[in-house]
Amino acid sequence: MRILLQLFGFLAWSIHSFANPIKVEVKEVNGKWSFYRDGKPYEVKGAGGHDHLEKLVDIGGNCIRTWSTDNALEILDAAHAKGLTVMMGLWAQHERHGFDYDDPVKVKAQLDAFRSEVMAIKDHPALLMWGVGNEVDLFYTNTNVWYAIEDIAKMIHEVDPNHPTCTVTAGLDKEEVRLIKERAPSIDVYGINTYGDLGNIKKNIREYGWTGPYVISEWGPNGHWEVAKTEWNVPIEQSSHEKAVVYEERYRDYIVGDADHCIGSFIFLWGQKQETTSTWYGLFSEKGETGEVIDRMQRIWTGKEATNRAPILESCLLNAASKNQNVKVMAGDRMEALLKVSDPDGDRLVVNWLIVPESTDIKSGGDAESAPLPVKRKVTKGSKDAVSMFAPSEEGGYRLFVFVYDGHGHYAYENIPFWVNKRSAEMGQARMIQMKKFDSINP
Repeated sequence: MRILLQLFGFLAWSIHSFANPIKVEVKEVNGKWSFYRDGKPYEVKGAGGHDHLEKLVDIGGNCIRTWSTDNALEILDAAHAKGLTVMMGLWAQHERHGFDYDDPVKVKAQLDAFRSEVMAIKDHPALLMWGVGNEVDLFYTNTNVWYAIEDIAKMIHEVDPNHPTCTVTAGLDKEEVRLIKERAPSIDVYGINTYGDLGNIKKNIREYGWTGPYVISEWGPNGHWEVAKTEWNVPIEQSSHEKAVVYEERYRDYIVGDADHCIGSFIFLWGQKQETTSTWYGLFSEKGETGEVIDRMQRIWTGKEATNRAPILESCLLNAASKNQNVKVMAGDRMEALLKVSDPDGDRLVVNWLIVPESTDIKSGGDAESAPLPVKRKVTKGSKDAVSMFAPSEEGGYRLFVFVYDGHGHYAYENIPFWVNKRSAEMGQARMIQMKKFDSINP
């Protein structure tokens, strides 16, 4: 069986090796930059990630972005089967992860490895563009990385004349624009990962001297570093509804709004991940439900409403206070939460409340984080619109999450950070007796 599988894989690889590539160019015509794929203008309506491809097609998307060549052939094949293209990432190593761009042996080894990877998939018909590095500038000090980026981009142009190159920075910085122009002239397209600052890109990229095309390679809600914080210094997340409004406004005003130079974008994240919270960037739940953001992107990209839409979570209060009001409670206190939510289709809604400790595994640049486990707390009374429960017994920061499901693959969410203050020993003992008494009545 293993031999048959290996033979099948070799035959499939041979077919790909001899496939005719689809030529992609980046050209300026009458003052407007565009991708041209197979000689025709190609407007990138992209998403960052490679899961849920059928859903992306359904809402009018046409391209995905990867950050590395892991499972590259499988991803390219899956995208091609759905009529999608791929911005294929080449994961240039980061200084912040210990890579030394002053070490010629390591730099050459990286270049040689990329040459092999490029040669293997360069003729795949789903390939749109190469992403040469992602945020190699994040917390760096050694600007020699841009010489390495140039070597990779130059190599690509030598072996693959059919696909443009792009490098991606964390936000937009005048000095980095200068360095890329001077040290990496083989880069065809500037890629920018930007969130709350998206509205400034159109003006800044021109002022900083980049006259060519660019893509918004990641964009979405306000980043966790860009929002207001509580008194105990944790960021306050937008709700699913607030994010939906932001996505629609930013796409209309800042991406379509600079169509002469912005030749595409990739909404982030086309999937689910833990990053500060379990909901901050992902456009899907852990089980694959979608929210209001995707409904709005479908309307933007296709001009049509979804046949069934996600719930709209308008507000949530904890002890009559919003998430912006530094909610504090005593350990073991009863907490009251109120929810205002509706469904455009009148679907029956199911509400789930969770108390989750504030994450202590906060990384940077999207590095993998572990998710804190919810606190086991019994609801003392609850309905679709209100719930009562006891606060945790341990002092510290928590979030009250509410998830609303419509039974048709859609959800809405909100979370409210709150702080639990410790009780004195006497008060704590009395409260524990009260909670145990309640538990015996409400098993």
